[in-house]
Amino acid sequence: MKLSEFKFDLPESLLAQHPAKNRDESRLMVLHRDSGKIEHRIFKDIIEYFNDGDALVLNDTKVFPARLYGNKEKTGAKIEVFLLRELNTEIHLWDVLVDPARKIRVGNKLYFGESDMVAEVIDNTTSRGRTIKFLFDGTDEEFYKALHDLGETPLPKEVIPRETEASDKERYQTIYAKHTGAVAAPSAGLHFTREVMKRLEIKGVDIAAVTLHVGLGTFRPVDVEDLTKHKMDSENFIVPTEAATIVNKALDAKKRVCAVGTTTMRALESSVSANSRLKPNNGWTDKFIFPPHEFKIANTLLTNFHTPESTLMMMTAAFAGYEFLVEAYKLAIKEKYKFFSYGDAMLIL
Repeated sequence: MKLSEFKFDLPESLLAQHPAKNRDESRLMVLHRDSGKIEHRIFKDIIEYFNDGDALVLNDTKVFPARLYGNKEKTGAKIEVFLLRELNTEIHLWDVLVDPARKIRVGNKLYFGESDMVAEVIDNTTSRGRTIKFLFDGTDEEFYKALHDLGETPLPKEVIPRETEASDKERYQTIYAKHTGAVAAPSAGLHFTREVMKRLEIKGVDIAAVTLHVGLGTFRPVDVEDLTKHKMDSENFIVPTEAATIVNKALDAKKRVCAVGTTTMRALESSVSANSRLKPNNGWTDKFIFPPHEFKIANTLLTNFHTPESTLMMMTAAFAGYEFLVEAYKLAIKEKYKFFSYGDAMLIL
């Protein structure tokens, strides 16, 4: 397929700038692939679509406050430093993005607030990318606490350009977030409340957790018309034995296996055994899923509404069927559903 096939006009007013007042009261569009029927519901109604023995697979990654603001030595120029991943925990070596990048060269030092946190630029990686080493005199625990105190919730500025608010710290995080490592939230999971989770469990739905640390590559624009030429950034993921057991039990019983979000789906599709079952795994994936694609594990997908020409929309189209998704997105715009991280949800059965 071609990139241009995923282009559509999305009114700016439909890009959600804030989440729904209550997590489980976002809107929910339900797509029935077998009949072509589309329903309009509220997220908490999701319970009606699952039964005893079904499996819900979550991504339990935890977003860390990855956006820091520092000052360049001598000039005092304000620099944004966006933490991508820690390369070496012993010497606190990190891959970062800096802005404005033209001001930051190898050897420069950056100072952060009133704290003792200083970083030195070690290498250039891309036009905006740098490798930096934090010079910190203290324990690892103190270092990560300092980072946490200095950092800001990393809302995607391109789509949510407003200032970060105190409430974002809680709302740009799933209620089941556990393993720190993501620089963006697995947004399909943002709609769940403890009450919804409890009611699903009472119905006999088994909950499995995998971890995929969402990187900025998830949102990197596709700049080639031929999708086969696009390369995804690698992301670290873990499929525990317990999750594989829960999912395979549901598959063997021909029950629903629902991937909560495209990041969960990437982890599942990156860990398929020879007999089309989920296998425990711990590694990196750069899997790019776009139509046509035969999904081996999940037969249900919960996801948000995605921006034009995004890899997230492409995966959703591969799952729903391209024409069906285009029809659903046209309807979503007409009915004023909200798009992106803080937007509404879609359940594809």
